[in-house]
Amino acid sequence: MAEQQNTLSDVTQGTTQLLHDATEKTAQTVLAHTSKYNDAYSTIDKIMDGFWERIPYICIAFVVFTIFWLLSKVFKFFVRKTLSDRTYTRQNLVLVLNRVGASAIIFFGFLIAMVIAIPGFTPGQLMSALGIGSVAIGFAFKDIFQNLLSGVLILLSEPFKIGDDIIVSGMEGTVEDIQIRATYLRSPDGRRIVIPNATVYTSAVTVNTAYKRRRCEFIVGIGYEDDVQKAKDVVMKILDHDSSILSQPGFSVNVAALADFSVNLKVQWWVDTGETGTSNSISSVQEKVIQAFAENDVSIPYPVQEVKVYRGDPSVQDEETARAKK
Repeated sequence: MAEQQNTLSDVTQGTTQLLHDATEKTAQTVLAHTSKYNDAYSTIDKIMDGFWERIPYICIAFVVFTIFWLLSKVFKFFVRKTLSDRTYTRQNLVLVLNRVGASAIIFFGFLIAMVIAIPGFTPGQLMSALGIGSVAIGFAFKDIFQNLLSGVLILLSEPFKIGDDIIVSGMEGTVEDIQIRATYLRSPDGRRIVIPNATVYTSAVTVNTAYKRRRCEFIVGIGYEDDVQKAKDVVMKILDHDSSILSQPGFSVNVAALADFSVNLKVQWWVDTGETGTSNSISSVQEKVIQAFAENDVSIPYPVQEVKVYRGDPSVQDEETARAKK
């Protein structure tokens, strides 16, 4: 009996020791996880405390940025009011001062707001973060900087202005806006064309509305059997009686080419685009020429092909047919 009691006592002590060890390990594990969470909570608390401490500075930074934004609006209004009323001021110069000056004011206000809101922040750190000095970013922003510089040069040199009808790189339209990055055109069929300023600056540009006087021309053909001088006199009379055609520079009708089916006459005259359009003038003169040629028996030929079929001598054809039957 004593041995059994000793055995039970040993088992009980072993079980108690195991429970005690397990309890200690569990407590240590719980304490370790709790300490980790406490570190996380304390870190979050520090972040939130720092954030709440910076709230007044962030509000001040927002107010400062808003003030500079309002200053940019006032600057735009001042430039537009001061320069637009002067007759010698170019329109694009106002655009340059408005956009470049306002952008500089806003950027300067942004830097001041960042210095106030972020402790230890300097503009040099922003430049380093953006990597403006690095070669890789320089190549990445190459096109952007090129379009930016081209836009400023276009606005300053003013090869054309808003409202002009231009042709650049095979694209034609009316200039709607000249921005720092691109030039916006409205095509004759009502579509918007956006052309990068670098393309506009490096390409040949045709400004159709640069001058009020524009030359109009078209070619009309008469038959070889018609009197060339008579046809020229008819056209000259039409041009002379048209009030929308300018007398200086003078209009002219000359033989342009001796074509296969006609003698081509080139008709040229000048109009004032402020009074009439070139397309309307050309259409009106052509209609009058057709009517006048019909009244004065001057033909306007069109290509005619004459096909002749040689059938040969009938007697020779009969002999060949007889030989073929043999």
